[in-house]
Amino acid sequence: MTSKQAGGKETRERLLDAAERLFAERGVDSVSMREISREARSRNVIAGQYWFGDKEGLVAALLDRHNPEIDNRRHALLDAYEASSVSDIATLAAALVRPLGAKLSQGASGAGYLQTMSDLLTRANPSVEPFGLADPSSSMARWGGLLEPLLEPEAVQLHRRFLTARFVVVELALRAQTDRKDHALLLSHVIDAAAGQLTAPVSAETHRLRLERDNSKKGVRKS
Repeated sequence: MTSKQAGGKETRERLLDAAERLFAERGVDSVSMREISREARSRNVIAGQYWFGDKEGLVAALLDRHNPEIDNRRHALLDAYEASSVSDIATLAAALVRPLGAKLSQGASGAGYLQTMSDLLTRANPSVEPFGLADPSSSMARWGGLLEPLLEPEAVQLHRRFLTARFVVVELALRAQTDRKDHALLLSHVIDAAAGQLTAPVSAETHRLRLERDNSKKGVRKS
């Protein structure tokens, strides 16, 4: 690697470091690309655009920075789960929570990642893209596949897995905003709550309302 290439890589990493700090403090939508360049002490105020194209590209790079570590941790937990040959939603809930919970001990970098995920997942029209589900080899795709047979079919149709995963990310992002250092109790509690959400029965009212919605959609399509 030439000195120029090394310098370019260093600039890119400084921009990501700066984005993590600012996103942790203020959230993704409140920070501009120029602010990120200034925070990174770049001489070029459009350095962020040069390296990432736009904020969407920068956010994708930030997620790519963290996701391999999270995937490795979750895959290891899922390996142990499958080796046990015991179907247990609580263990799968822990496999969801603990890899993300490790970010709580990584300072501004981990906090920036969690806040970025939380911001993406709580938008008016969120997508599952931040979880990397487009890649069938991702740990979240594997987690969802192992979990699906253990859930009520209607809970699957109502996206219970997504709702639970979003709850976990939001709770951990909020925790990252505090100055607390011991997260053992919080993580255990979030695992319990996630398992409870996943196993909660679909009520008669929810079942009725879902049928009404689906029938209404069918009527619209026919007309």
